[in-house]
Amino acid sequence: MERAALQWSEGLALDLPLMDETHQEFVELLGAVEAAADAQLLGAWRALVDHTADHFAREDAWMASTRFASGNCHSLQHKVVLQVLREGTAQAEAGELPVLRRMAAELALWFPQHTQTMDAALALHLRRVGFDPATGTVHAPGALPTHAMQGCGGACSGDEAAVAPGAARPPVREAVAA
Repeated sequence: MERAALQWSEGLALDLPLMDETHQEFVELLGAVEAAADAQLLGAWRALVDHTADHFAREDAWMASTRFASGNCHSLQHKVVLQVLREGTAQAEAGELPVLRRMAAELALWFPQHTQTMDAALALHLRRVGFDPATGTVHAPGALPTHAMQGCGGACSGDEAAVAPGAARPPVREAVAA
């Protein structure tokens, strides 16, 4: 059996256990799609799409409940990716199975970028406000922004104001580790 294009690694971990577990499940389901024989491919794909719909809905709810702008580009990217995955399902149901293999390869490239940018900024924000993803409790309500934040990536987390003009911005992974 060939090695999956995307393997779980600590480089994908964001120090938010529920998010990390969900991301690890995504990687495993994507690997199952890659390894599936044609007869099992559509079933494995559907499991990935169902998981991804739940995964994105959960993150979108976290963003909304912590004023991380439900209409921001992170949520928009979730909607677009999910729409494309569902279009892949329809194409495969029409007999075009190779499209799922190409989509899986693209997901293996997209996911680390999404995780290390948009999800890393969200995880940083959730830790700052003391958000417990399991219960939905915000333990530091005073740290919540007064208005829903807008923007993409690190800009969503409010880090822009913390960087002096002309100063280099730290990579997101360094900011998450801080």
